[in-house]
Amino acid sequence: MWLAILLFICWGTIASGQTPSALRRENPVQGQGVSREVRDIYEKGLDWLITSQTPDGAWPSPNNPGPGPTGLCVMAFLAYGEDPNFGVHETPVRRAVQSLIREQDPKTGYLGGSMYHHGFATLALAEAYGAMDEKRLWDGADTPVDRRRSIGQALELAVRTSITSQDKNSTGGWRYAPNSTDADTSVSGAILVSLLAARNAGIEVPDKNIDRAISYFTSMTSKSGQVAYAGGLGGYDESQARVSIAALVYSIAGRKDLTEFKACTAFLKAKDAIKVGDHYGEYTAYYKAQALFQADIEAWEKWNKLLIQELRQSQKSDGRFDGSFGPNVATSLSLLSLALNFRFLPIYER
Repeated sequence: MWLAILLFICWGTIASGQTPSALRRENPVQGQGVSREVRDIYEKGLDWLITSQTPDGAWPSPNNPGPGPTGLCVMAFLAYGEDPNFGVHETPVRRAVQSLIREQDPKTGYLGGSMYHHGFATLALAEAYGAMDEKRLWDGADTPVDRRRSIGQALELAVRTSITSQDKNSTGGWRYAPNSTDADTSVSGAILVSLLAARNAGIEVPDKNIDRAISYFTSMTSKSGQVAYAGGLGGYDESQARVSIAALVYSIAGRKDLTEFKACTAFLKAKDAIKVGDHYGEYTAYYKAQALFQADIEAWEKWNKLLIQELRQSQKSDGRFDGSFGPNVATSLSLLSLALNFRFLPIYER
């Protein structure tokens, strides 16, 4: 009975011509304690993403084709906590997941462009798996039957690609291509987080693959908590992004006992707030928010307050953010750096 009443109320609201943001405010789903300021920033960003989605369901990045940006945008919608099977986000999220699956090689499972794209797209599939109604996934889609797979099938294929790629790599990590023989901590972070999310979702990911990847990260982490890029390339510089990635994977892999984790956390806590408009600023904020949240909730709360003010000032009047990889990526990453305030996605659980 209550569901019928809710449907009636929501249908009447939509028919009255109210905006998506207005509809959300009348039917809030967020947990208590999320400030109006955070919700306003997030809602404006999501409204802009709805307008920037292409007809085929993707959110492309200029000069960097591949499904990774679409995966990040899917994550931004799912992280807000609204039911992806009903309401103002149902259609954009369903069309985006369809786009991710169409981009996947049906034989290899590769979500191509690069392993960066593969990692972020796999992460989105892992978080969508179980949250979306598979029976309705392909409703209204002009997609050949042989290219239609369930989210679970696509996710299992993507995980197989990542594991096969790592098995061929002597470093235990990942680089730009599935057949790369070297690795870097940035690409490896994207893949490892997606594998951990897939494992949380019930997909089989062998412990040996997780352990090898963690060993790769420990080999790249210095006693100071700084993290190298690739085989010494870039050295142990001041990159908060790489340190955040390492701290995050140590946390969600259940390895907070490592001295490397403690060193990375201390390094991050000693650094100032991120300027989102800086080069790679939104990318760094995305990872640092998660790393601090997992490592030290008090440190995250302090840093989060500064981040909220930074994002409020840098958000454009139409709701988008600008950054190094174009507005679709900058907006999704910026929103996801706020998503710990909502804490709906399984990958954001402590």
